[in-house]
Amino acid sequence: MPKRVDHEERRTQITEALIRVAGRRGLHAVGMRDVAAEAGVSLRLVQYYFQTKEKLLFYGLQHLTDRFTARVGARLAAAGPDPGPRATIEALLLASLPTDEESRTFHLLYSSYSILSVTDEALAAQPFIDNPDAAENALAGLIGRAQESGLADPEVDARKEAISLLAMAATMGTSILVGQRGPESAVEVLRHHLDRIFRTRTRSPEGDGAPSSGTR
Repeated sequence: MPKRVDHEERRTQITEALIRVAGRRGLHAVGMRDVAAEAGVSLRLVQYYFQTKEKLLFYGLQHLTDRFTARVGARLAAAGPDPGPRATIEALLLASLPTDEESRTFHLLYSSYSILSVTDEALAAQPFIDNPDAAENALAGLIGRAQESGLADPEVDARKEAISLLAMAATMGTSILVGQRGPESAVEVLRHHLDRIFRTRTRSPEGDGAPSSGTR
């Protein structure tokens, strides 16, 4: 009796081969034949599951995103049952920094895909991400929630701070990849900006109504 093929398992096998070879050679230099060789399968099988290189690349990006979500979840689980807005934001930002092989590959391929899609019509035709504002909305919501709870500076603009933090994390990630700075330096800078946002304003000890700042 012929062995039953698990098609999703086979797609995952091919996708992980793409991620490995692209992480070594760069996304632009990878062809379907390279992926087939890395996965130990025929080129025809890769074409059967993905038809085009663009579809294979997009599936790989989705796979990377799922793995990134799992990394964020692991950080939050380690932070306890109720990590709060700051710890949640910190987990998301720090998980995106290329501090180990998996996160390095994620940052490299995610950045490469976005750049290639600007000039490659076939890639541009694929939906890059289902909701491009999802991370921005999540961070803005968390900062707003912290402000309502008295855990963040009420005078900051939650939306602008969310945009700034995401842009900063992306830039820091690239600077780590090219060797401009180490992960420790990038983490220090991100936490410095989080310290600026996540503070409360209370009345001064003299009771004159003048605001004083404290960090939580």
